[in-house]
This record gives sequence, C-alpha cells and structure tokens, in this order.
Amino acid sequence: MNRFIRSLTPDQQMGLLFVLVFGTLVLATLAGLLLSLRDQDRSEHWLKGLRRYREGVRRSWVMVGVFWLGWASGPTGAIWLFALGSLLTLREFISLTPTHRTDHKALMLSFFVVLPVQYLLLSSEHFSLFSVFIPVYAFLAIPVVSSLGNNPVQFLERNAKLQWGIMVCVYGLSHVPALLLLDFPGLKNRNVFLVFFLVMVVQTGMLIQHVAGRWMTYRPSLPHISQAFNWRSWGVGVLGGGLLGGLLAGITPFKPGQALAVALVACTAGSLGHLVMKAIQRDRGVPNWGSQGRSVTGASGLLDRVDALCFAAPVFFQSVRWYFGA
Repeated sequence: MNRFIRSLTPDQQMGLLFVLVFGTLVLATLAGLLLSLRDQDRSEHWLKGLRRYREGVRRSWVMVGVFWLGWASGPTGAIWLFALGSLLTLREFISLTPTHRTDHKALMLSFFVVLPVQYLLLSSEHFSLFSVFIPVYAFLAIPVVSSLGNNPVQFLERNAKLQWGIMVCVYGLSHVPALLLLDFPGLKNRNVFLVFFLVMVVQTGMLIQHVAGRWMTYRPSLPHISQAFNWRSWGVGVLGGGLLGGLLAGITPFKPGQALAVALVACTAGSLGHLVMKAIQRDRGVPNWGSQGRSVTGASGLLDRVDALCFAAPVFFQSVRWYFGA
C-alpha cells in the first residue's frame, strides 16, 4: 500500500487524500446528524457524548480546511495564514488575562514585534534563530519592557501569562508551516503532506480520545480539570492516532515504523497540551475559549480548535528535524 502511494505523483496523492479525507468527514458528519435525530429517550451521558463527538467532527473540518487553504496558497501564503492565526489566538488568550495599563508596552512588543519577527525568521528559513528567538530573546525582553512601566504589583504573574500566551499561540503554531520548509531527500513539492500528517494524526487522536472518554464508563482521572479525561481513553486516543500515522507513512519520508513513532510523539504532546489548556480555562473560569459559536474572547473559539496542535507542532518539528537532519 505504501509503495503504491509513493509511486503516485504529488497531484495524484493530493486527489486521493481529498477523496478519502472529505469523504470520511462527510460520513462522520452524517452519522452525527442521524444520531441527533433519534426519537428515543437518551441519557444525559449519551447526549454529552454526542455533543463531544460532533464538536470533534467540527474541529476536524476546520483543521482540514486550513490544511487545504495552506496547500492552495503555497508555502509563503501558508506562513502568513498561520501568522494571522497566531494573532487571533494570542488576542483570544490575552483577553482572558488581566492586564494593567502599564503592560501596554509589553503587549505592543508581543503583537507588533515578537509575532511578525518570528514568522519573518521562518519565511527566511533561519531555523536556528527561529527556534530560540521566543524562548530566549522574547522571554527576556518582555519583562524588561514591562518593568519600564514602574508597576511591581503582580509583576511575575502578569509577565508569566503573557510569556505563556506567546509560547503557545505564536511559538507553537508557527511550527506548523515550518514543516513546509524542511528539506527531505525525495520529498520535493510534497512537504505539504507533513502538515497533513501532523494535523490528521493529532486531530484523530483527540477525536478518538474524546469519544472513548464519553462512551467508556470509567471515572474521570482528573475531574477538577476535565470530566472527559481518563488515562485509558487517553491511551486509546494516542494509540489510534499512532496507528493512523503508520498507515499514512506512504505520503511522508518515513518508513511505517518511523511514521508510527513520530505520530505517537505528536499525539502524546498534543493531547497533554490540550489538558494543559483545559487547566488554564478552569483557572480563568471559562468552559471554552469560545462558547456555543459565540466568542468569549474575540476569535470565535479558535484556540479551542488548535490548542493540541500548538503543543504537538514544535515537538514534531524538532523531533523530525533532529532525527532526519532535515
């Protein structure tokens, strides 16, 4: 199967993926619609499971749509598409973080210097500086600029929240389009499949985890953070995403065993990152970044849809780049 897929041209591979992915999503959407039309009495647990399933399907539609838009716009267009995504998600994150008027300089630095410079470094393929610019230079510069506001009240907390928002929304998300620029032998004009691979294994793992968590009768392992999280359902989700990665090896430079391994790494990082974001939501007192289609924070809950990807992307990118020397 993998040999057959590798023998196809990039356009043929893209056409095959288009049919398989959108066909699967259409079937999943129809299944959710048919389940919602059932007339028999349903328990609250069943309804919660259905809502979680449909939420996962909608999230998958969004992520796959972003993938196709990025593919159509080319590497440069994809980079700045994700830059816009970083801007929206950072705005969403910061809107839940209490700030003081003395933080305005640090906020200006974050939005109008750190964010564009990160993506400029990416577009120029300065990967070494791209990888350390935010965790080294930005992390040191932000508290320096904040101290110039002459306000020591909750100084550490205010700066930590801003640094954390930049790390997730800018640093993490910027590693998704970075996959388009990696140099793999024999993968010319096919780097877009690395993005597809990452998005599919992470989102599939999350969907399986949420469905398994709702349909299994196990108690939540971390009820104060997530009523849906259970270590067994988490393992099922990670394993499901890993197996899908092995099946998708034909569109990547990886052998099946390598594809399985990197998919397991990406799914583990993404699912645990999603748990971290759930903890932040509970700390901020909101159930979701965007609730029932209405934005709590100004970006229609975009962060709900990409939080796992923000954690998985840098781990996946650095692991692949280090192992394969790309």
